[in-house]
Amino acid sequence: MDYRYRPEVIDALARHGLVPGPDTAPQFLRDALNDLYRYQIRQLRQRLLRKEFSKEAYVPKVVDLRGKYLLLSIPVAEWTLSVPGPV
Repeated sequence: MDYRYRPEVIDALARHGLVPGPDTAPQFLRDALNDLYRYQIRQLRQRLLRKEFSKEAYVPKVVDLRGKYLLLSIPVAEWTLSVPGPV
């Protein structure tokens, strides 16, 4: 199956190094993006536990990180454009 991704979705994915092809399933990309987010949030938590910064500084860092992954808050069904089928 071929997918046509919305331009803003392609841009958001590219910021994370993900470049979908026409046969790349949206759920596959969402799972990869979620894995990247989870990795980065765990790294941030480990830095907090190593006392690289205070708890007060941690919260804005988490908010900033979440902002970089707003695509995860959009339903995966909305990532692609509707392609008219044969009538």
